[in-house]
Amino acid sequence: MKRFESRVAIVTGAGCVGAGWGNGRAMAVRLAEEGAKVLAVDRDQARLDETLALAGDAAASITTALCDVTQAGSVQAMVEACMAAYGPPDILINNVGGSAAGGPVELSEDAWDSQIDINLKSVFLTCKYVLPHMVARGRGAIVNVASTSGLRWTGSAQVAYAASKAGVIHLSRVVAVQHAKDGVRVNTVVPGQLHTPMVEVRLAKQRTGGDVEALLASRVKRIPLGFMGDGRDTASAALYLASDEARFVTGTELIVDGGMTARCD
Repeated sequence: MKRFESRVAIVTGAGCVGAGWGNGRAMAVRLAEEGAKVLAVDRDQARLDETLALAGDAAASITTALCDVTQAGSVQAMVEACMAAYGPPDILINNVGGSAAGGPVELSEDAWDSQIDINLKSVFLTCKYVLPHMVARGRGAIVNVASTSGLRWTGSAQVAYAASKAGVIHLSRVVAVQHAKDGVRVNTVVPGQLHTPMVEVRLAKQRTGGDVEALLASRVKRIPLGFMGDGRDTASAALYLASDEARFVTGTELIVDGGMTARCD
């Protein structure tokens, strides 16, 4: 029997900005390969279609849904779509997010608000509409994706991103304790310097003038293991936390960063 047979999962941010294995795409496909029925959520259908194309045979276990996870009505409709397609969700993985450079002086107020909405409010809203279904059935696993930027300085000033990802970590802890008695576990995966499509499509333009190799080299220098993981490493951590193997794990973080946050420099 596969690990997630008869389980229903929602994965937000299941598309990707480029070809390859972003976090959400990898988590959606891996869950389907392990037997789950997956509602793959994104705001861009073309990106979801690419996820389905990469899923191979597992695509038969994936249904796509468009959603703006910063809007309550859109999230509510997405959860209702999950109920219609597969039934109540057993697993929720919150993966939507993005970064904007700048400290308090450089960053605009609008950019701050947008970062909080995308990275933190999105987690609040999906939990708001998914938790009642989990509580009613007395079981569920929520995995939120944060970032090592929510734990420490990671090489650039991105105050809104860092603050919002720190917020995701503590939101997860609070919800975990509140709903432990209801049979719902809540944990956070904290990825570090990964080589995902976003690095090449977005971050290289922001930080090294489009020089992908220079950006990759600077990131690898921070990692004791000497190489970068990718979305599949995030997926492995998330699937563990969502599984029965982690039945005694809640309110905590699993850092996936090759040892970077263990360094003191």
